[in-house]
Amino acid sequence: MILSLVLLPMLAGTIAFVLRAHRPRRALLLAAAAGHTALTAATWVHDPTPVGGGWLALDAVGRLVLSITTVLFLACAVYAAGYLRREGEETHRDFGEGLLFDNAPEATFTACLLLFLASMTLVSVSQRFGLLWVAIEATTLASAPLIYFHRHHRSLEATWKYLLICSVGIAMALLGNFFLAVAAERPDGPPIPLLVHDLVGAAASLDPTWLRAALILFLVGYGTKMGLAPLHTWLPDAHSEAPSVVSALLSGALLNCAFLGILRAQQVCAAAGIAEFGRQLLVGFGILSMLVAAVFIAGQRDYKRMLAYSSVEHMGILALGVGIGGAATFGALLHAIGHSLTKAMMFLVAGNILAEYRSKSTAEVRGVLQVLPASGSLWMLGLFAICGSPPFGPFLSELTILRAALDQGHPWIAGAFLALLAVIFVGMATIVLGMAQGDPLGATPRARRRESAWAIVPAAFFAAGVLGLGLYVPPPLRAALEHAAEILG
Repeated sequence: MILSLVLLPMLAGTIAFVLRAHRPRRALLLAAAAGHTALTAATWVHDPTPVGGGWLALDAVGRLVLSITTVLFLACAVYAAGYLRREGEETHRDFGEGLLFDNAPEATFTACLLLFLASMTLVSVSQRFGLLWVAIEATTLASAPLIYFHRHHRSLEATWKYLLICSVGIAMALLGNFFLAVAAERPDGPPIPLLVHDLVGAAASLDPTWLRAALILFLVGYGTKMGLAPLHTWLPDAHSEAPSVVSALLSGALLNCAFLGILRAQQVCAAAGIAEFGRQLLVGFGILSMLVAAVFIAGQRDYKRMLAYSSVEHMGILALGVGIGGAATFGALLHAIGHSLTKAMMFLVAGNILAEYRSKSTAEVRGVLQVLPASGSLWMLGLFAICGSPPFGPFLSELTILRAALDQGHPWIAGAFLALLAVIFVGMATIVLGMAQGDPLGATPRARRRESAWAIVPAAFFAAGVLGLGLYVPPPLRAALEHAAEILG
């Protein structure tokens, strides 16, 4: 089953490269996404058998990341089918600020989407640190052409920055693998295999000095891909210039994969008795990421960049939750689900707004509720969800992290957490409310648009999910989150 999870999107992506007709290719995208979701659902019923001597296996943490990824991809595939159909009907449209929406080869776009899913799946099931590194690097290579889809000089710059900065980060993570291998050396026997299970089982034999050095490099390396400040500089450009459906996957799924790499390293450190060292670093990265996001969200003039900096904020919340530990780890894992659903919804809605207004400038977008009632309503709902307002899922997870910080005697962390959340809420509300309300700009009033189901249903699905998560956490999901938090120490 594990091999099928990786091979299905990989084979579908290969076929998409050679298919000439658009309709069969889009049908292939939807079928592969649905099949991948069905296989992932089956892993919740029957634990898949490890493959390759334990190199590929699915534990509670990996299953959580895999499930988020496949659900997001299925909904985004539906959105992408309508998006590609719309783009196929248009050629060389002027997109406001000189942005030429050129028709890139659809085959390459669809194939890279599917290969992106395959690489993220490989990240979720990788149990050997070297293979995990290869899989995370593969996500970079598969997603870079997606960012460059518009063939504009700004998308080229964003792609180049993405490749360059993430490659430097992944090189640091590779060095972390080397340090981990040194830590696993034993003078009286063979080295410990760099498998998560083996390292955790023999953690007492690991050299703590080399292990600490490896953790620092993993935090810097995978933290770059995750978007933790100050390593986040690729993220605003990539999320802003990529098609909105790609931005949804980058923010909602890819960042979780990088987070998983950090969690694997912290899992080994916790078993070795040096969890506190990693937690202090994670708390520092978390607070700094939220602070940087607060500074750049306030007064932001590009609403897609605003969402990108919001992702930096929420990656900081994830790091902060794991850094606090205890119940906050449970809250961080729950928050990963809520953030992925909400941010994917907001990026898809941002794509609808961009298609109508031809501009990413917050000053040029007014009256979305009048022109695009469905998208405007989801845009408003997304604001309150992403800022942690009740009754949405992020409220529950952020409250769990806050309570854990107070219970464990960290009032300054709790105070900083609340203060930064308040500043970010004010900054985002000013932008989102200004876009949604008021009268549309221009001499000719914009007529109310009838929005396509392809563009609305996926975002509405995410909205229902994040609302349901705030009202009720199903017992199987709660048990899975508790097990995953237990694994992380």
